Amino acid sequence: MTDLPQLLTDRLARAFSEVAGDHADPAVRRSDHADYQADGALPLAKKLRRPPREIAAAILNVAKIEDLVAKAEIAGPGFLNLTVADSALTRIVEEMAADERVGVATVAEPQKILVDYSGPNVGKELHVGHLRSTVIGDALARLLEFLGHDVVRQNHLGDWGTTFGMLIEHFADSGADPTSDDFALGDLTDFYQAARRKFDADEDFADRARRRVVLLQSGDAATHALWKLFIEESEKHFQGVYDALDITLTPEHNVGESAYNDGLPGIVEELDRLGLLRESDGAICLFPEGFTGRDGKPFPIIVRKRDGGYNYEATDLVAIRRRLLDLHADRIYYVVANEQRLRLAMLFVAARDAGWLKPPATAEHITMGMVLGTDRKRLRTRSGDLPKLADLLDAAVQRAEAVVSEKAPDLDADERSAVARAVGIGAIKYGDLSNDRIKDYLFDLDQMVSFDGNTAPYLQYARARILSVFRRGEIDPASIKGSEVVLTAPEEHRLALRLAEFEGVLHKAAEGVELHRICGYLFDLATAFTAFYEHCPVLRAEDEKTKTSRLVLCDVTGRVLATGLSVLGISAPDRM
Repeated sequence: MTDLPQLLTDRLARAFSEVAGDHADPAVRRSDHADYQADGALPLAKKLRRPPREIAAAILNVAKIEDLVAKAEIAGPGFLNLTVADSALTRIVEEMAADERVGVATVAEPQKILVDYSGPNVGKELHVGHLRSTVIGDALARLLEFLGHDVVRQNHLGDWGTTFGMLIEHFADSGADPTSDDFALGDLTDFYQAARRKFDADEDFADRARRRVVLLQSGDAATHALWKLFIEESEKHFQGVYDALDITLTPEHNVGESAYNDGLPGIVEELDRLGLLRESDGAICLFPEGFTGRDGKPFPIIVRKRDGGYNYEATDLVAIRRRLLDLHADRIYYVVANEQRLRLAMLFVAARDAGWLKPPATAEHITMGMVLGTDRKRLRTRSGDLPKLADLLDAAVQRAEAVVSEKAPDLDADERSAVARAVGIGAIKYGDLSNDRIKDYLFDLDQMVSFDGNTAPYLQYARARILSVFRRGEIDPASIKGSEVVLTAPEEHRLALRLAEFEGVLHKAAEGVELHRICGYLFDLATAFTAFYEHCPVLRAEDEKTKTSRLVLCDVTGRVLATGLSVLGISAPDRM
């Protein structure tokens, strides 16, 4: 194990338990007064009714931490200040250097985890409202996969419903030939808005659109062919944006609402057999316990509408049933907007009532805040529309190109273009992921593409600078493999300390779906490396042993930065 905080926690936990006579948390955390401090003596003292400093002394008396800690002191009312031994740090860094995964172990008990994310509607373009679900969901899937879980990605496309009657009828009115070689729907957003305006203004068109819905749902061949056309054109657009954003979703991950149509009658039969359905105003409903409307009456999930049709609530039931019973998912993460909180909470209760969702399986709504503009309101264009995601990506790459041209004028045109794309796309993703997902955040492109502060370009540049050390010295990193690490300067100690936290950060980020923890860690690591680089000569070190040791520190830091960024879905250029 290379997770230093966990090693300290495990050792101290045994001592705390011995003193307490029961399990007790040592509460290890970073400290401004030492490398770490353990705060657990204070709550334990209250429980045992003994002075906390006396408890702390008893813990130190039985703790087996000599190989990890060089100095342990009792401070204040009973804190344990811990300075990590250099020998422990060198052992961990050397282990990381020798490991292709830089010391990150896979989980002992892998699970099958389904991640539902992005979920755009067919017939519309991806916009800023899809950014957080897409970026957070993809980073989560990458992280879980890296840690050894069996990850199932699903993109729950909105590809069914009354909207398609409007879109198909508008297309039919256009007279376009879908079989021609140069056929394309063009701008999906413009097409949708034109159809909507026509639907709202023309009652005859609205009637025809409603009849189209009936034709679609009854399986009319011509209508079904046009519906498939919208799906194909939309999927082309989605994939183009996913590829530009370096998202791992592919067409094989697309599972639209329509994929569950054949299960709708069966879901009604099953829930009725279980005694969970009731009729309400002609509709067949399910009433999960604990949910009421403003009038205080029970709030329903409408399983079948009064007219015999089905809506997305019924589709959700079929989907979660298949995910649990057919795909055998141990965990399901719904990475969707906070506005879906009530819908999903009711869905999970319904799935438990039906006996589909039961321990050890779990389902969780991964909520997220909004993307705000500089006016601190939901980000919109000047016309009031939600910005297209493709436009935001283009703008980010353009801004990055200007910054990269100024920062690295020696790059040739092709390399500069590639670096600008990596910086621009990385900036948008990191700008999102570095914020606590449950909070709103400000979308500021100028700050995102900056090489200063907690940004992707700062981390990318730190890693590129490390590679430049090896290029300048004409040193192959493989040639220092197995070399001894020696820590003499405080900056070396602090850098090694940060490196020894990497494994734990990834596992804790996965446990709480807190991707911003990885970003914060990588920024701290890059900052520690900058201090090390400024104070500890590498290629001009005082002797060969020190030089080789510092090269190992450089190599491991570079690999950790690259691995951490990769887990987040951000590329790290070799030159910047």
